[in-house]
Amino acid sequence: MSQQDRAAMTGRQFRALCRSGEFTGPTAGVARGFVQANLVVLTADTAEEFRTFCRLNPKPCPLLEVTSPGDYETRSIAPCGDVRADLPRYRVYRQGQCTERTASIEPFWTDDSVAFLIGCSFTFESALLRAGLPVRHIDENRNVPMYRTNIECRSAGRFTAPLVVSMRPMTPAHAGEAARITAEYPRVHGDPMHIGDPAAIGIVDLSLPDYGDAVTIHPDEIPVFWACGVTPMEAIIRAELALAVTHEPGHMFVADLHDQSLREPPQAQ
Repeated sequence: MSQQDRAAMTGRQFRALCRSGEFTGPTAGVARGFVQANLVVLTADTAEEFRTFCRLNPKPCPLLEVTSPGDYETRSIAPCGDVRADLPRYRVYRQGQCTERTASIEPFWTDDSVAFLIGCSFTFESALLRAGLPVRHIDENRNVPMYRTNIECRSAGRFTAPLVVSMRPMTPAHAGEAARITAEYPRVHGDPMHIGDPAAIGIVDLSLPDYGDAVTIHPDEIPVFWACGVTPMEAIIRAELALAVTHEPGHMFVADLHDQSLREPPQAQ
């Protein structure tokens, strides 16, 4: 199936492709116009603490939906979506170490499991494309580059983490337009948290992302950084929980909601 065919799919159609095991790659550019979400699965005894972490850090961790203990189906963002199998790839963590990478987490799901669906910046990329702005990792058919920063999130009990950011290179003019557009999508990270010098936020080498793939940066372009939903993965690593599950970075849950449903235009003055 071509990239164009995947882009034209609905969220429901794309989830079926993941559930059958036919698609296991990054989800940037797929089912364009539909909301995408990061995933964290924890045991119920840690869920409230993690919910507090998200509340204290809404930029990297904007919650879209939280399931009840043991309930693997989403209700609001994608009725009857199955968080155990509807993502292309998952990571399983034990004591802060990634021990498995898998296309299904059914063997790890229990009556005590709680799923958190967290907004993803892939959602607002459709709006950027509609405005004629470049999205380099889609153009190059790569995963988005993601980097740890020297900015610490606010802590909540066991959960502490450095802010992780995703990067899209743009000209200064395009960066300003992208900031205006993405500011209207606060539930999927909103406007950039930094534009320009990567060293100012502790990033040493843009060609060596901590997650995802490096992309081409042209001489007239600057890096534009958005808060990223991989941040909770760093919190899980630090917390050294007995068991936790996340999406594989860049491999998201695709919902039935349209991106425009999350758009919050600025209020008239």
